[in-house]
Amino acid sequence: MRNVQTHTIAGIMILALVLAIWEFLPPAMDVPKFIIPTPSDMLSELGRMYRRENLIANTASTALYTVLGFAIGSALGAAIGYMLGLSAFWEKVLSPYILALQIAPKVAFAPLFIMWFGYNSIPKLLVTVLIVFFPVLVNVLAAMKTVDRDMVNLARAYSMSRWQIFLKVELPSTLPNLMAGLRIASTLAVIGVTVGELVGGNTGLGFLITYGGGQANAAMVFNAIVLLTVIGILLYTVLSWAEERLLHYIPKKDH
Repeated sequence: MRNVQTHTIAGIMILALVLAIWEFLPPAMDVPKFIIPTPSDMLSELGRMYRRENLIANTASTALYTVLGFAIGSALGAAIGYMLGLSAFWEKVLSPYILALQIAPKVAFAPLFIMWFGYNSIPKLLVTVLIVFFPVLVNVLAAMKTVDRDMVNLARAYSMSRWQIFLKVELPSTLPNLMAGLRIASTLAVIGVTVGELVGGNTGLGFLITYGGGQANAAMVFNAIVLLTVIGILLYTVLSWAEERLLHYIPKKDH
């Protein structure tokens, strides 16, 4: 408990120091506000965005599609990862295509999705799903290859069905890798939504970044970036909490 309090106090002190430097250094160096706004400028602009730029609705839209894209992409990645892990034949057949899609830059698909589906929420959702899909798939597939074969053979010796072996042996063994993939994917989900909104969105924080950049309103851009970061941190925190509850049986290293 004392270590946690010490770390918290140290983190708050560092944040306060950074904000103080940020508040006073740019004006002292005559840096224009449209280049680097101070925290007080950002707070003032945040109030204006709340009143004039429909900030709540735009933030809610980004948060909604971040969670939705993360959920769909993670579910597809985990399901296909487990299916390929259970079938060596289909893994070898599909691996080249999966590798090709994994290497391809996902953000490059955003303009295609816009041409296909128009300027709406579908392109940013699809980009998010595509970006989230691969980290989960790769982690699950790698974990399935490292499942203890002795445990699988023991389960077969007890006449367990294929489904029972998966539920009792393979799924618990791969949960740590799955959760690691989900935590990675949670940070990428925010990127996917933002790219979709930057390229062709008409709502969301990415749209506000584009709009603020066009007006040379750096404070608006900074505020949108901060809110995107908060969304990502909240999603990551929820997953970390879920991981602690699901994997409570794994011993933690004391620091």
